[in-house]
Amino acid sequence: MFNGDFNDDIWDEHQWESHLNEIERKSSRLRKFIIPEHSGNIPRWLKLLQESSDEFDAVDAFIEEELLIDEAYFPGEDDEEIDDDDDGEEEWEDFLFDDFEDDFIFEDEEDDFDAGEEWKALSDDFAMSNMGSIDTLYIYNTSRTLAAAVLQWAESISPNNITPDFNEFIGNILKIGAKIAGGYSFGFDRDFLGGNIAYTKKALYCSNDALMILQRDLKGSSYINKKQYFYFHEHLFTLRNDIGIYIQELREEFQNGI
Repeated sequence: MFNGDFNDDIWDEHQWESHLNEIERKSSRLRKFIIPEHSGNIPRWLKLLQESSDEFDAVDAFIEEELLIDEAYFPGEDDEEIDDDDDGEEEWEDFLFDDFEDDFIFEDEEDDFDAGEEWKALSDDFAMSNMGSIDTLYIYNTSRTLAAAVLQWAESISPNNITPDFNEFIGNILKIGAKIAGGYSFGFDRDFLGGNIAYTKKALYCSNDALMILQRDLKGSSYINKKQYFYFHEHLFTLRNDIGIYIQELREEFQNGI
């Protein structure tokens, strides 16, 4: 996404974060043209679902739109030309949500968890390099899977229960993957690693906000049962922690490059 050159000393995550916050303020006006907040009172996430083939397709469409908006404010080699990079979204694997109420929580996850941890250990070193692909980044795949599960659940909710808090929860869940992808697009060279960290911190903030809304506003509501709540809570809590660990690893890379 970023292909500019500031011709200054290497920025750390805090300088990048300040810059990204300014970009978000500027992009709010552009966002109204590219993505109307509502179309006939239809929430953005629902509109994406209606236009997509499945939940993963809707998640990827959201990520693509978010990257496009932010990218418009990064100067490239040709001033403000948008470099339409491949954001690397492919479906991690077929994640089936058939019979949601019965199978939403994996009844026997221990073996799958062990296999997943082994896969993560083998792939993360490669993923955290300029030769890697975001498709092998564990937290990105996990964020997409969780977002797809949340969208499938949200589709079943009566429009009367779609409150601002409900929409904010879904929006934060969707933004997690978008911010991870935005950070990953900066790469792992030290010149831009601070931008990677700053963007990924925004994914952490989104996961914290989503967790707070889930616990404060959605728990005990009539439209989420205990099984659904505990599934979302467990996987969101774990994802939030994994993002925090990933940020620490990026910080170590930045410090080691001094």
